[in-house]
Amino acid sequence: MAEESEEMSMHLKIHGMDCADEVAVLKREIGPLVGGQERLTFDILLGRMTVQAPADVSPEDLVAAVGRTGMRAELWTEDQRAVPRAGFWRQHGRTVTTVASGMLTLAAFAAHAFIAGDLAAALGAEGLGSTHDVPLLVRGLYGLAVVAGAWFILPKAWFAARRLRPDMNLLMTVAVVGAIAIGEWFEAATVAFLFAVAQALESWSIGRARRAVSALLDLTPVTARIVSPDGAYRDVAPADVPVGSRVQVRPGERIPLDGIVRQGRTAVNQAPITGESVPVDKDSGSSVFAGTINGDGAIVIESTKPAGDTTLAHIIRLVRDAQSRRAPAEQWVERFARIYTPAVLVVAVLVLFVPPLLFGGAWTPWTYRALVLLVIGCPCALVISTPVTIVAALAAAARHGVLIKGGLFVEAPARLRAIAMDKTGTLTIGSPIVTNVIAHNDHSPQDVLQLAVSMEAHSDHPIARAIVAHGAAEGVQAKPVQDFQALQGRGASARIEGREYWLGSHRHLEERGQETTEIHDELEQLAAAGQTVVVFGDDSHVCGFITVADPVRPDARRTVQALREAGIESIVMLTGDNQGAARAIAQHIGVDSVQAELLPADKVRAVEELVGHYGTVAMVGDGVNDAPAMARATIGIAMGAAGSDAAIETADIALMSDDLAKLPWLIEHSRRTLSIIRQNIGVSLGVKTIFVLLTVSGFASLWAAIAADMGVSLLVIFNALRLLRPEPESGIPGGAGRPAV
Repeated sequence: MAEESEEMSMHLKIHGMDCADEVAVLKREIGPLVGGQERLTFDILLGRMTVQAPADVSPEDLVAAVGRTGMRAELWTEDQRAVPRAGFWRQHGRTVTTVASGMLTLAAFAAHAFIAGDLAAALGAEGLGSTHDVPLLVRGLYGLAVVAGAWFILPKAWFAARRLRPDMNLLMTVAVVGAIAIGEWFEAATVAFLFAVAQALESWSIGRARRAVSALLDLTPVTARIVSPDGAYRDVAPADVPVGSRVQVRPGERIPLDGIVRQGRTAVNQAPITGESVPVDKDSGSSVFAGTINGDGAIVIESTKPAGDTTLAHIIRLVRDAQSRRAPAEQWVERFARIYTPAVLVVAVLVLFVPPLLFGGAWTPWTYRALVLLVIGCPCALVISTPVTIVAALAAAARHGVLIKGGLFVEAPARLRAIAMDKTGTLTIGSPIVTNVIAHNDHSPQDVLQLAVSMEAHSDHPIARAIVAHGAAEGVQAKPVQDFQALQGRGASARIEGREYWLGSHRHLEERGQETTEIHDELEQLAAAGQTVVVFGDDSHVCGFITVADPVRPDARRTVQALREAGIESIVMLTGDNQGAARAIAQHIGVDSVQAELLPADKVRAVEELVGHYGTVAMVGDGVNDAPAMARATIGIAMGAAGSDAAIETADIALMSDDLAKLPWLIEHSRRTLSIIRQNIGVSLGVKTIFVLLTVSGFASLWAAIAADMGVSLLVIFNALRLLRPEPESGIPGGAGRPAV
């Protein structure tokens, strides 16, 4: 324990870390310094490295160690707005050197063609790959083009050579130096330029995916307007607003903190958090999220969470941390690249030496072919194909109001075979509403409702609130009530206009001895249909019933059907509710089976049985009692808007809008992501295989090889970034919609 207390966690911003290859380099350099690679975690999305460092390792030591790899580090600053703007060279240096390399290559080629008198001479008298007769001036221009193109590559290549750990930077450097050694100046410069372009495009693609998620940072306003007790206004940073403060939000402004509306009425655009495209009405008592957009009404909210604990802050942290939980395909590519790169170097050496030494081949053409093999063997496109796809998938899901907590859980929904769903708050709304008012014994429904509202106005029970809300919607005015008395666990009684009334459950009616056979049968039928019944009466008879139910979500039935069409083999409803209500809802929704009257431990056992039978199972829930079952499932999915903190923290995926239709969208999104990953890996390996065969046969050139590699890199990048585009209508509910960010 003493050792643990002497450790500290440090976060560093790494400039130049854009793919798994750079991560591997950092692990090898920083790991021994801090006591092992397991003490390091990386977020390629934000270019962040987290280190659990011993007390004797300072931030300066880590920055220096990163510098030795050819990358640059600085301490991470959480408040991104406070970070000073980087200098011109840091921001645009790679672009400047790449453009300079291209212009110098073009200038050198033009100068060679002018001096020689025609283009063929600049390309080589014998065609591509034979430009040995190069004037001194042209060599100088090509040399400058090589230096510019390799400016950001050489430090990394030197590090790889010193550590005897070949990577793509070393492969490219060897190819360029080898081309110069055999007099292929044009191809050396072209390779350096095209590889610099490929690196710039890779950095740009990661940057675009970063910006898609980092846009969340811009959702929180810079200031919040606090309303003082004396009515004065004061603008402060959201981080300085104490919980419980009153904050004014004017029309059109973003809400700075999570809170509850205390004054005013408005409609709030919650799309940045939940993905809902339609503004949601808010009045006194309604909850609001930080980062959402106020409509046309001024409101005053009471903050309920500090700035660092808002729903938006949780989303930002979870998306940032998602990169440390890497997808299986991503892990496979990294393992493959560790073996692949040294293997390419070995094969290139064999191509260089075996034909000349054993078969009498000429050294120059086989040296050239070995260099081409080094270029086409660069694993750049393969290495970036999966991380870029995963990052794009995470960002696209966040824009649709689906928070996926890591690459590991991007792939899993595509393989789901069974889904277990909680009932209350998941398949149903989670709050009761009045479904019917039934009158008896010469009373009208309006009389029954008015008398019940008069009594329930004095109770804070959820069913009482539902009855009062229904009465308000119907325009019912409550009557004065005397001698109100709550009967614990049974109901209530009161005097209205001098007459005694009571209300309560079926059991309370039986205890009063006022039940008839007809009334009993009617109550049993209502209970079997999943209705909760409040019986209302006076001393002489039953006046009527008010039926209350937790309504099924409007899209629940369509979602279950869409899941079945998506290939889910079994959809099971798990609930702690009674059998009658559970069966009625299950039949209405169309699930395959239902298990009722379950305790949290029973839900865990039910999920374990599904996992044992189907293998890959999701558990969807919203409450604390669902958290253990979600943790046991292959994937835990939480209803994020109304769900408990325990359920959301336990879950692997959160539906921030409580929209069940996002479930089939999630499965479709996961399958689309997997498909793109397979396409990218297949194309990367396929093109390399073709060029290896062309190289051995003597039909490939250096610049064509790097152009092909760059083309494949571009192809996999843009193929991955398709996930960030709005998807076409799919026929599955929730399959397309307005992005949240």
